[in-house]
Amino acid sequence: MTTMPSRNRKRLTGERAKLNPFVVAGGDASPRDQRDLMERPFFSLAKTKRLTPIHYESGGVQVHVQGFPEHGMATIWDADILIWAASQIVEAENAGLQTSRFLRFTPYQLLTAIGRNTGARNYQLLRGSMARLQSTVIRTTIRHGSHWRRHQFSWINEWEECETSDGRTEGMELVLPEWFYRGVIDRSLVLSIDPAYFRLTGGLERWLYRVARKHAGRQPSGWRFEIPHLHAKSGSLARPSDFALDIRRLVARQPLPGYRLGIERDGRRQLLRIRPAKLSTEPVDNPMEGIGTSGANTIGTSGASLSVLRAHETQLTLWPETLIPALNLESNLESNCSRRRARCGEPSPKGEVSRNGAGNRELEAPKKAEKSGRSDG
Repeated sequence: MTTMPSRNRKRLTGERAKLNPFVVAGGDASPRDQRDLMERPFFSLAKTKRLTPIHYESGGVQVHVQGFPEHGMATIWDADILIWAASQIVEAENAGLQTSRFLRFTPYQLLTAIGRNTGARNYQLLRGSMARLQSTVIRTTIRHGSHWRRHQFSWINEWEECETSDGRTEGMELVLPEWFYRGVIDRSLVLSIDPAYFRLTGGLERWLYRVARKHAGRQPSGWRFEIPHLHAKSGSLARPSDFALDIRRLVARQPLPGYRLGIERDGRRQLLRIRPAKLSTEPVDNPMEGIGTSGANTIGTSGASLSVLRAHETQLTLWPETLIPALNLESNLESNCSRRRARCGEPSPKGEVSRNGAGNRELEAPKKAEKSGRSDG
């Protein structure tokens, strides 16, 4: 990877030369997550380097994840970058703006949005996350349509830093894979998440929150999982007995925002019950207070009293040749699932146990649905 001054940019190469850039120049976006990433083991749950591959197969769907020795496998903390990208894309689409797999942004925007500090060490950690996301290879049959196909890709196709002559990072560019971008544009494959997710410090609790949000959603009865099935679903390297102990510790601590955990027994089977706690997870299109960086008081905002973006120059000054894209209202249409919810699946009956990863479908709707009083997502 090379860097280049933002004031004297070279001609773009690779995929970026073929794509129209999506410049992240707006304000805060409510966090959204991609459903496929929430329910299957795509990331390492440990902060230490993981080289052992993940191979998961359930219900005819296969997922294989491979990291490489130089960087290791992408972690669930690295996935915050993908959550942020999905959030920005959905927010722009809701506003009728044209989006792209090619994103331009400032590291400051990204770090503050996902609840990170903005010191030199955090910029360095961000570079490490980018490297792991690019070097991790995924092979999966998810969304293969009527023909059985295996799709191979990395979480980031390419990325670049834009530096000044004194070495200060002003902006970044990245290209997302088509597989991920399609999953974000399809609103039936996106769910809102609680901003407090970014405050969760453990890999297991972060993974379990995403499982809870995807499967239990806002169903009063929640969802039940067999502990061995959860172990396989997580991709964890822990022994099954140690994994079960870690789950019981989480039940004792109750760390998941918006959800309550409980252990149940059905004969010899041990089950984890996940229920919404007062349905506290914010609807996707409700405005967020403050800067929406997860509510942590220790997050620096460089003296910004309103939006974090106002403490820096507008994003467009980094790429003066870039114009704000025209409205793209065709891309803001509701999906068929949004219009005909009953055909897309309803919440499963009370007490149903998940063994194969199937869950209820809770859909992400564009903002115009808000006028009808609906708050999906």
